[in-house]
Amino acid sequence: MSRIGKKPIAIPKGVQVDIRDNTVKVTGPKGELTRTLVPEVAVAVEDGHLVLKRDSDARHVRALHGTMRALLNNMVVGVSTGFTKTLQVEGVGYRAEVKGKQLVMALGYSHPVTVDPPAGISFGVDEKTRLITVSGIDRELVGQVAANLRAWRPPEPYKGKGLRYQGERIKRKAGKAGKVG
Repeated sequence: MSRIGKKPIAIPKGVQVDIRDNTVKVTGPKGELTRTLVPEVAVAVEDGHLVLKRDSDARHVRALHGTMRALLNNMVVGVSTGFTKTLQVEGVGYRAEVKGKQLVMALGYSHPVTVDPPAGISFGVDEKTRLITVSGIDRELVGQVAANLRAWRPPEPYKGKGLRYQGERIKRKAGKAGKVG
């Protein structure tokens, strides 16, 4: 049995879980998320915990068991505490600011890059430390928006300029003729 799949998911106070057919709706203080599960995995609420059970030991069902449990856990955590992803802005002249709800970045192009947040996502910028914060309740969407922002100017290996995840290490290359700098 999947080690992850058989772990029960604790439901914190203030979070309601509604299960109809194979659709799970999780409501909490930060918002509401809905996901349709595969029919091979059954979900039940027992003693304030979500429990997942699979109906067979087929290889693809075993794989889906752990995946569905992780997705449901992310939903419960998202509506109770939320998720954030932080990007660091590196480089001379590179900066970011929030205007209204839009994120406006100067990334070395001839024009500013303006990004509108999708529904459920908010941007925050600390101009002193040059950090961009992407936050929301859907972990998948937060990660995808952060990856889309990073794709505007990924860090380059020579000087390290660009957008990188906080704590990400960039493998640096020596410059021309092995120059160290």
